Amino acid sequence: MTGQDGPDREQVLDWVERVGTFVSEEWGLAPITGRVLGWLMACDPPEQTAGDIAEAIGASRASLTTNMHLLTSIKLIRRLRKPGERNVYYQIEDDAWSKVIRQKLAAFIAFDELAAEGLRLGWTDEAQTRRIRSARLSMAALAEVLDRTATKNG
Repeated sequence: MTGQDGPDREQVLDWVERVGTFVSEEWGLAPITGRVLGWLMACDPPEQTAGDIAEAIGASRASLTTNMHLLTSIKLIRRLRKPGERNVYYQIEDDAWSKVIRQKLAAFIAFDELAAEGLRLGWTDEAQTRRIRSARLSMAALAEVLDRTATKNG
């Protein structure tokens, strides 16, 4: 599972459980979805069968199948076969986290456009638009941080 100097299996599984909790609380997905992602980030070898994953995270094959379908459909993990083998393996996509970030940013942009639409409804009272403007200011602040980061790293 890990190198001699690395964490033991119990430490890794504890971390995988915390990833599952995070994904559940922050993204509203089932904890098993986060456990799968956590396990596929930490496991060795990086490609695992559904049976390997189910055993590692303590999941039933039925619940695992549903979550593997979800994660492959949103392209965070991929299915693969090794030459000469019948088993299907799963591996986290190299760009899984940049995909997550792009999806979240797209949602923020879409919400900002929705807030802008709300401001165009013809409000006459500034107090009525304060909360909508606050949302737009938050989106603008995020865009500014991202622009500074891109400029700094670019």
